Amino acid sequence: MSTDDAQRRALVIGATGIAGQSLCRALLNEGFQTYGLSRSANAPVEGVIPLAADLLDPASLATAVAGVQPQLVFITAWMRQDSESENIRVNSAIVRNTLDAVTAGGHGSVEHVALLTGLKHYLGPFDDYATGVMADTPFHEEEPRLSTPNFYYAQEDELFAAAERDNFTWSVHRAHTVFGYAVGNAMNMALTLSVYATICKRTGEVFRFPGSEMQWNGVTDVTDSDLLAEQLVWAATHAEGRNEAFNIANGDVFRWRWLWPRIAEKFGVEWAGFDGSPAPLASRMDHAAAEWTAIAAENSLVEADVNRLASWWHTDGDLGRNLECFTSMDKSRLAGFQGFRSTPESFFDKVDRYREARIIP
Repeated sequence: MSTDDAQRRALVIGATGIAGQSLCRALLNEGFQTYGLSRSANAPVEGVIPLAADLLDPASLATAVAGVQPQLVFITAWMRQDSESENIRVNSAIVRNTLDAVTAGGHGSVEHVALLTGLKHYLGPFDDYATGVMADTPFHEEEPRLSTPNFYYAQEDELFAAAERDNFTWSVHRAHTVFGYAVGNAMNMALTLSVYATICKRTGEVFRFPGSEMQWNGVTDVTDSDLLAEQLVWAATHAEGRNEAFNIANGDVFRWRWLWPRIAEKFGVEWAGFDGSPAPLASRMDHAAAEWTAIAAENSLVEADVNRLASWWHTDGDLGRNLECFTSMDKSRLAGFQGFRSTPESFFDKVDRYREARIIP
């Protein structure tokens, strides 16, 4: 890799996402000329050079990245489909199209490609979630793939084939539920729970845990988006991170029955834990849009559309699991990545940043 930081270029696919925004900030802090690609060409992180393309349109993608010639490429985007077969078709195409575009012309600039996936690598896909033979917790990277088709596996295979063909190194990063600060991205449990608590504060509703008994009482972990970004950059710039798959979580574990009262205290609301059956948010938040419009007006917030802030189904999915789910960070630590986050501090840091940005009151 060039030693001239001013000449080092990084391309982030999915730059407007929760991981992409944190990654863009980390790359800029490391001195990279950072290009952020999304469908909209929005650039929520100041200093990023925005690019627009449809990831499923090879011609559009090739045009967008022509002339960029990045040394590092980070693929953090995915598109949820109605079936796993469609997830495989669409999301493997994202990886294939990206890698074909950045290696077109044979200029050989690409040195490393990092792919962000997640713990469905161990748990199985949406269509067959947590029903097959699963690894024991904590999950370790060397566990064999499940027999069920999985779009993460298809994405990895596209990455491996392109790396062999075009002679670049790779890394795969398996994140758990992400707590992050991101503008305009709703698939973020930290912001979803903050919105939920804020609505409870206004209406007098009890801040009730929406998930399963297992998630309430069991041990789990999460991933801070800034820590995720640190690992992505580390793997792309250190020999120990190349051609390896790594779990990425904060490094601590917790129980929701311990964290939930602390979140309630932060927002000044009455709370309730698991009381015999799940209480999914998606079925209880029909009033959220109207309440948030009022909250935004009363507090001069920058976003009045609750659907741009909260993803009820996504948080329900994470908190509704009926199995234990946490990961080992041993491989990453032994390779030299020593990053860590305290989960409570991670959550409350995001709350404070959202308040400072006038996204929540």
